[in-house]
Amino acid sequence: MARYGAQFGPDITFLGVPACDLDDEATYAGADVVVIGAPFDGGTSHRPGTRFGPQAIRMTDYLPHDGSRPSLALRTDGLQDLRVVDAGDVELPPGDIEVALPRLEAAVEKVARAGAIPVVLGGDHSIAYPDAKGVANVLGHGRVSMIHFDAHADTGDIEFGSLWGHGQPMRRLIESGALRGDRFLQMGLRGYWPGPETLDWMAAERMRSYEMTEIVHRGLDDCLTEAFAIATDECDGVFLSVDIDVCDPGHAPGTGTPEPGGLSARQLLDSVRRICLELPVVGVDVVEVSPPYDHADITAALANRVVLEALSAIARRRQDERDGTTWDPARPLLDR
Repeated sequence: MARYGAQFGPDITFLGVPACDLDDEATYAGADVVVIGAPFDGGTSHRPGTRFGPQAIRMTDYLPHDGSRPSLALRTDGLQDLRVVDAGDVELPPGDIEVALPRLEAAVEKVARAGAIPVVLGGDHSIAYPDAKGVANVLGHGRVSMIHFDAHADTGDIEFGSLWGHGQPMRRLIESGALRGDRFLQMGLRGYWPGPETLDWMAAERMRSYEMTEIVHRGLDDCLTEAFAIATDECDGVFLSVDIDVCDPGHAPGTGTPEPGGLSARQLLDSVRRICLELPVVGVDVVEVSPPYDHADITAALANRVVLEALSAIARRRQDERDGTTWDPARPLLDR
């Protein structure tokens, strides 16, 4: 069967990496990372447009799309030092969430069973349910923790008469048993949702949610260090889910539910680097990029760099493990 390609727009791969076909295992055999597009915004509660997110994340870069990106910070090339391939977009019928999510789960599970890390480009945050569950189906339910960057907890129960939407995936993941509530770490929450009843449910599930006031008071690094200890306790891998609205709208305007007062782009990139450098990351998704509301590609460029930062750090972690070295972040750039 031919590779599906792109559901919306031209058929391109992430910055020119090789294409693969999920129906032909030989095309991704031995891959370290498989990029998957999830162009779906049927779970959106406010501003739509994230169906165009995967294309924007793949292509928004001022450098040639040549399948190579050497990192100044980490001295690795995440697209070359790892074998990264792109499976194109999963065909997700617009408006039919109960068909779309299982289809995506099957694709992610196929990648995880092949021993590769799925990197899913969204799409609204409803896709986090099939993304994380697809990985947990392989590694074991309850054996994968979640580090979740977001302005919103996404732990709603029934919204607009439905169990499914971008405000509910984390609740559904915990209820399914795929992920444990007490190994669920949320960074960057703020604003005016959810209400007390939902917060009570979260507390009962022993989730750990770092609201921006706590992060500002304690410092982001301190909060991350604490979260890392929880995430690696009794779990074999960490799933990283990045909702781009964790950043202040000044740094990420192109999103469906912007909430002032968030992280800076620098803080998000530094956090993603630390997570992928220090933790056994087994899956990543980057969601809620809505190009129709973007300005000068600010949000798409940030999301592209989130993916690159993750890949560069994973490559650095593997190089250090292989060579018995420890990366020094204070090392001068020209110290070769």
